[in-house]
Amino acid sequence: MAVNKERCQGDQVNAFNVDECLDAMVTVAREAAQLIHKALNTDITVEEKASSTDLVTETDKEVEDLIIARLKEKVPDSCFIAEESISEGHHCKLTEKPTFIIDPIDGTTNFIHGFPYVAISIALYLNMKPEIGVVYQPILDKMFIATRGNGAYCNKKKLKVSGQKDLHKALIAAEHPQVQVTEQIEVSQKNIGSLIYAHVHGIRTLGSSVSHLCALAEGVVDAVYVYGLHCWDIAAAGLIVTEAGGIVLDTEGGPLDLMSRRVLAAGTHELADAIRHYLTQLELERD
Repeated sequence: MAVNKERCQGDQVNAFNVDECLDAMVTVAREAAQLIHKALNTDITVEEKASSTDLVTETDKEVEDLIIARLKEKVPDSCFIAEESISEGHHCKLTEKPTFIIDPIDGTTNFIHGFPYVAISIALYLNMKPEIGVVYQPILDKMFIATRGNGAYCNKKKLKVSGQKDLHKALIAAEHPQVQVTEQIEVSQKNIGSLIYAHVHGIRTLGSSVSHLCALAEGVVDAVYVYGLHCWDIAAAGLIVTEAGGIVLDTEGGPLDLMSRRVLAAGTHELADAIRHYLTQLELERD
């Protein structure tokens, strides 16, 4: 994939070679995948975070530590926003400094059960904008990459969203809330019911918001909406969607707020607009 390096000249971006950063991110994603494959053949140690359905494993932590260590070697002055570090009390703040945003294992419950929709997600933000997105699904051996202004690819095949505009012909991906909060569960059920009664083609749930967004970029689902996700679920996959020709918005139809913990993404504005009218909104604690 050829990268437009001239676009990467700016306040701090000229310190980066985008090709080299992309190569480093892809390399560490594949290295981290070896930890996941190894763990799949052993007894996985599981801990609970916010609830009995919000889980973390030793492998999540090992993968995150490995990714941070390797990328610190490559970009010593960079900052990190990473899921397990944040859950342990580290601050989650995106600034204009070069920042890697990491989800070591998106779909931890899938990983525990051997369900294949498991993803390693790594994004690089420069000047508070997504510059590189890398998502690797190790069980499926699918490597998604995107750099700003240069398109999105899966295993070197260029990606393009479906372009579906008709709600009644749309296959939509959605996620159920991980936390056991009555309001969130009720709103989730209401939104799914509203769309089913609107006669969409179907609703699919994979247990991985990152995988949903990559499926949208591939054109195999037409839209995605999620409440309760985090910035590390959107950072890389959101860029992959936009570089595949899609749009990534707030669930009310406005610009995406990376820290708002909700997203509506689609292949077309028309479909996104149709879906948002069926959604009951949730205000969530920000990242």
